[in-house]
Amino acid sequence: MKWLYGAVLAAMLTGTVQAQSVVATGDLGLVVERASGSLLLVDQSDRASLARIEGLGDLSHASLVYSPDERFAYVFGRDGGLSKVDLVEKRIAKRVIQSGNAIGGAISDDGSLVAVSNYEPGGVRIFDAQTLEMVADIPTGSKTIGLVDAPGKRFVFTLWDAGETWIADLNSEEPKITRITGMGTNPYDALITGDGRLYITGLFGEDGLTALDLWQEDPEPIRVLPGYGRGEAELPVYKMPHLEGWARAGQEFVLPAVGHHEVLWVDGETLAETGRTSTHGQPVFAMARPDGRQVWVNFAHPLNDTIQVIDTVTKQVVHEFKPGPAVLHMEFTPRGNEVWVSVRDAGKVMIYDTRTFEKTGEIDAESPSGIFFTARAHRTGL
Repeated sequence: MKWLYGAVLAAMLTGTVQAQSVVATGDLGLVVERASGSLLLVDQSDRASLARIEGLGDLSHASLVYSPDERFAYVFGRDGGLSKVDLVEKRIAKRVIQSGNAIGGAISDDGSLVAVSNYEPGGVRIFDAQTLEMVADIPTGSKTIGLVDAPGKRFVFTLWDAGETWIADLNSEEPKITRITGMGTNPYDALITGDGRLYITGLFGEDGLTALDLWQEDPEPIRVLPGYGRGEAELPVYKMPHLEGWARAGQEFVLPAVGHHEVLWVDGETLAETGRTSTHGQPVFAMARPDGRQVWVNFAHPLNDTIQVIDTVTKQVVHEFKPGPAVLHMEFTPRGNEVWVSVRDAGKVMIYDTRTFEKTGEIDAESPSGIFFTARAHRTGL
């Protein structure tokens, strides 16, 4: 190998080899700027923005996932746009309009396929992750929600109108579909646990949730907290909770209650209720710090200027503060030392130490909403 080293060194000295800049993606993230159809590329360690990537269409309810190598983000716009964004070159690599109204997506566990769930015309469409060529179209006759990736090159999603969950296996040329009925009235969102075992849907048409054990050969619906609001006056629902923001803290789930000022605690094994915590308002996200010791909660309009922090041992609120008007989303750094908070109407992303609760920085952003760090590339369901 000495001859190779010598040749490279000689070439560099003579100018025939040009040094190339190296971009490490593990410390990066994207902030959705919903009003301007743009993304802000940010650096976690420097607490700084690096670039603005424009031209992504309607991002009013946008989400995104990352390729396994963290280089590419796949952005799902409300206008049906599917955009592939290159974080290294800081540009849109490819963009297609695949439907009239989309509501999120997922990437397969091997990174080869990207799936998008649609309100209009409904159904799920699946694309080659490299080219964005469509490889499968799965019509459902219903708005589809709660689309997640599952181990084994599968996607799981739920039908709002029909109250069914479908499992699509993409290991052959044609998708193999398993349909599960009886999931409940108007399921509105869903999550999958990090081990890929439990898929849980929230219900809008009735109080309660429904779970599926995906390790079973023939999964059957499991009712969770049926009638949790029975005997209580339900409040107007100003914004539906986002179930991707449900927390699993230790052995328990922490779930936002629809139409109530509280979060619900559920045993992760038995799915039985273990407690409730009264909150400032109707929770939108209830997100666990990576170590599971805290849950950070934000709220629906008109109480959306506030964040509460719940200790998961005592199930009590231990801190409350007001970052500013319209707190839309939170994202923890991978080890949980900081949390980044989008404050839409202040035009800021604010950064806090999760131990001291002190603000450690802020970044200007245009109507920021979702914050997505590249560490999501290595987690099922994100």
